[in-house]
Amino acid sequence: MQFKQAQGIEIPEIGLGTYKLYGRDCKKTVTEALNIGYRHIDTAQMYKNETEIGDAIRLSPVDREDVFLSTKVWHTNMEHDDILQTVEDSLENLQTPYVDLLMIHWPNEKYDLQKTLEAMLVLRDQGKAMNIGVCNFPIDMVKTVFEDLRIPIFTNQVEFHPFLEQFDLLDYTYENDFLITAYSPLAKGKVFENDLLNDIGEKYGKTAGQISLRWLIEQENVIAIPKASSREHLEENIDIFDFELTDDEFEAIDNLDKSTRLVNPSFAPSW
Repeated sequence: MQFKQAQGIEIPEIGLGTYKLYGRDCKKTVTEALNIGYRHIDTAQMYKNETEIGDAIRLSPVDREDVFLSTKVWHTNMEHDDILQTVEDSLENLQTPYVDLLMIHWPNEKYDLQKTLEAMLVLRDQGKAMNIGVCNFPIDMVKTVFEDLRIPIFTNQVEFHPFLEQFDLLDYTYENDFLITAYSPLAKGKVFENDLLNDIGEKYGKTAGQISLRWLIEQENVIAIPKASSREHLEENIDIFDFELTDDEFEAIDNLDKSTRLVNPSFAPSW
């Protein structure tokens, strides 16, 4: 596994996304992931699987300190006191005194963003959230956090894959020392239907999914959290460190149409 760094903190370039992993299947998948070398596990209050993930980490031979564990506060829990209480619930479910990263899952204009982030900073000061971040924040909202509120976040977790660009946001990470965490990095399987990605993959003996993940992590401030449920796909998603894309291949993927947004709920911000 290779790592990226922001604000002096290292995080694995590939983590495990756990959306829609439930019950025994979730516990088994996380256990398997830890066994084969994953050290970054991503969950959320809304995923309803924190307990199973906590079980898997607690029973694993891997030390808790060696696992970068992140969770997210749901967008209806943004009041100051709700943040404090629901994160206590998350920590109890995860069976850990702290998470390595605590994020706002979606922005919600009904709540005062400064007060929400201040509550997260309280948790950071208490050692219950080692780092704080956001998810699904457009570039203008990220600028508000850094430039108006002057609160340094560790990451913005956003949809990012070969068919949806985040290049303005990526440029901004270089100026402010934070990361992009790419979710849905395989575009919900659509990458496997793309001729260019398949052709490049054939050259290296890799799948289109592996080419997509490689394209993401070759960008300086990007990490990715692909979801997988089988051992085969878990292994495939971290088997991307033995080759590099050429400049022409990288540019060809850059030039794919980037207008396909796959995650856009009714409460999403204006992109």
